[in-house]
Amino acid sequence: MDGRYTFEGQSYQLDLTEPERGHALHGLVFWSRFDIVDADDTTVTLTHRIVPRTGYPFEVEVRAHYAVGEDGLSCTVAAVNHDSRPAPYGVGSHPYVVAGEGPVDRWSLELPAAQVLEVSEERLIPREVVHVTGGGFDFRGGRSLSGLEIDHAFTGITAEPDGKARARVRAEDGSGVECTWNPVALPWVQVHTADLAPPATSRAGLALEPMSCPPDAFNSGTDLRVLDPGGRAEDSWTLAAL
Repeated sequence: MDGRYTFEGQSYQLDLTEPERGHALHGLVFWSRFDIVDADDTTVTLTHRIVPRTGYPFEVEVRAHYAVGEDGLSCTVAAVNHDSRPAPYGVGSHPYVVAGEGPVDRWSLELPAAQVLEVSEERLIPREVVHVTGGGFDFRGGRSLSGLEIDHAFTGITAEPDGKARARVRAEDGSGVECTWNPVALPWVQVHTADLAPPATSRAGLALEPMSCPPDAFNSGTDLRVLDPGGRAEDSWTLAAL
C-alpha cells in the first residue's frame, strides 16, 4: 500500500506505478527489458538482473523460460539472489486468456479456490481472507462470469489427484483455456475481468494469474519468500487449449 514496505527493520519506498490508486503494481520487472539467452522454434529463455535501487536494494537475477509443446504453453520463472543479504521475493504471471468470442460475460470460470482476499472498494487494498461459500466468488463448480466484476486474489486451492490445480475458462461451446500449476508452490491466483480497459476492449479477456503470494505480501508477510544470499526459487505453470 502506498508503495511502502518494511523488511528486516528497514523501510523502503517503491515507485508508484498505479498513481490513481497510490500503489506499486505488477512487480519489479513488469516494464523491464529481458535479454534473450537461448531460443529455437518452440522455446525461448530470457533473463533480467534487477539493479539494486532505493526501493529494492537487492540484486536478483530473474530467468524466464517459455516452451510450446503438446501440453500447451509452459512458463518457468527462476530467481537467484546475487546479493550479500537476504531479499524478499514473490512471483506471479499476468496472462490474459481468451476462451472464445468475447466478452467475458459469455464465458464461465471453474476455479478450485475455497477462499478469496477481500479488498476495499476504491483502492482495492487487501482486507481479510474469507470463505467463498455462499458468496459471489465461488467458482469451484464452475459458473458464468456474466455481470461479475472481479479483481481479487483467491487461495485455499484444491489440487487434483496428480497434485496439480487446474482452472478452466470456457466459452458457450465448451472451448476455452486451462491453466495448470502446483498450488503448494503457488497457493494464490489473481482473477481480473479487465473492466478498466477502454470500452471497445473492456472485458475482452480474463486475467488468470498463479502467484506465490497475495498482493501487499511485502507488508503482510503472507507467503512471502526470502531468498538467502545465493538462494534460488523456481516456479512453473502451463496454459493449454480446451
